[in-house]
Amino acid sequence: MLTFGPVPSRRLGRSLGINNIPPKTCSYGCCYCQVGRTTHKTINRSAFYPAEAIRESVQEKLDQARLAGERIDYLTFVPDGEPTLDSDLDREITALRAFGLPIAVISNASLLSREDVRAALEKADWISLKMDSVTEATWRLINRPHRQLALPAILEGARTLARRFTGRLVTETMLVAGLNDGEKELTSLARYLEELKPSRAYLAVPTRPPAEKWVRLPEGKNLLRAYRILAGCLPAVELLIEYETGEFASLGAPEEALLNILAVHPLTEEALMDFLIQTQLGKDRIDLLIQRGELARVAYRDKTFFIRPFRKAAV
Repeated sequence: MLTFGPVPSRRLGRSLGINNIPPKTCSYGCCYCQVGRTTHKTINRSAFYPAEAIRESVQEKLDQARLAGERIDYLTFVPDGEPTLDSDLDREITALRAFGLPIAVISNASLLSREDVRAALEKADWISLKMDSVTEATWRLINRPHRQLALPAILEGARTLARRFTGRLVTETMLVAGLNDGEKELTSLARYLEELKPSRAYLAVPTRPPAEKWVRLPEGKNLLRAYRILAGCLPAVELLIEYETGEFASLGAPEEALLNILAVHPLTEEALMDFLIQTQLGKDRIDLLIQRGELARVAYRDKTFFIRPFRKAAV
């Protein structure tokens, strides 16, 4: 599965997702990750899929979207791992330029100390950098990085990228109660983000089932405090605290399309029912997928989610 969607994105409109990394291959093991624990934690860049295969997969989805009358606003590298672990990312972005659509990359920023990673990202039109904390201890608790990563090098790499990047740079901070929602943490983060000068800083909360059950959302007063502190340093701050709205499109075989979406994007029960109605995929197929272990039903807060489980043990 190299492409999925298009899916509704709170930041990018109708986004065609590109999954250029094998399942749960990441440099982080974030406690709040919506697709579960990291099963292969690494900082070694590799060529996982041929650039031509990704181009062909995008071409196929664009052709299907055109026939279905589906709008696509962005081609987005948003795998269930860290996209910059792909050593062919620069070639893939270059190949996708032929389609005339803006290209986005959603990164955890962990490899920004590397010049080759920054050079690849500079070819994109829109970049999102994860910035959950600029404090060493908190960073390790939330993001659980690969042991060879160093936070100061990451922060300096982000500064370098921000100075050189000519596209649109945004940041995203996931707030976890008791970890990075305190005033001291947020003040340090705001001062650092002020150096990066992002066009917009997003504040998010774990709205989907997290990797660790102990993860909790901040209280409302702490969320508002976070907004106030960042807004005091940055020109544009936005809260991402609701579920995406809009249809999750099915291009190609409905069952395959559903599994591809769920590999990186858990769906609420309501969103899944809308998908079934849209594609006329029977509920009996969902029951069968659950029985086979390809889907799982998870309760989180006051909602039921459907996820694509991974069977490998976490590292």
